[in-house]
Amino acid sequence: MIAASGDRASRDETTVFAGPDIRACFFGDSFVAGVGDSSGLGWVGRVTATARSKGHRLTSYNLGVRSETSIQVASRIPLEAPPRWSDAEDARLVVSFGVNDTSDVGGRLRASVEDGLRAVRSAAQSISPERFLLVGPPAVADDQQNSLIETRDRSLQSETGVLGIRFVSTFRPTRDSRMWRHQVAVGDGFHPDADGYELLASIIEPVLLDWLAPLEHDPNVP
Repeated sequence: MIAASGDRASRDETTVFAGPDIRACFFGDSFVAGVGDSSGLGWVGRVTATARSKGHRLTSYNLGVRSETSIQVASRIPLEAPPRWSDAEDARLVVSFGVNDTSDVGGRLRASVEDGLRAVRSAAQSISPERFLLVGPPAVADDQQNSLIETRDRSLQSETGVLGIRFVSTFRPTRDSRMWRHQVAVGDGFHPDADGYELLASIIEPVLLDWLAPLEHDPNVP
């Protein structure tokens, strides 16, 4: 069993917080919301706990909504992010989507590859590139859908490279994890339990912690 978040992120009461007041909005689908995690933490709760244990003055807003596609996630950002960024010394945006785009409904995918790329470009209009982190979609139980997810993952990585946005790929590490595949298979075919979300957090965390390093403040950029 993978160590619980409480073991990985020390709850040392003497933690000294430093740096700017960071307000991070985490937009996405059910994986951002932490569906299936019996601990209730999800990967967002885990990476937030670790970041705070390392002294980051981080407030995280979990804005994951089940079943949403890339288009739906991106459409919420201009409305839901600004109130949460008000008075922030350092506003940040984390977005994750893709699995629902590859779901087949009536013989058609819910969103195309180009829809996903447009969603990234739309989200990028809300914040400067260095304050934007995109997290790619993880693997699911169905191999055919995984083939589609892998294609989306590659296209998102390519687009973020063009836009100068940080990207974390979670597809291959989750696809290649026997624990992840087992938890997803015995669950609903999509979501793991706590150990699976601990794996997701361990993939995302190193990049996120590096990304949270203080940036030069620009009062004209959220």
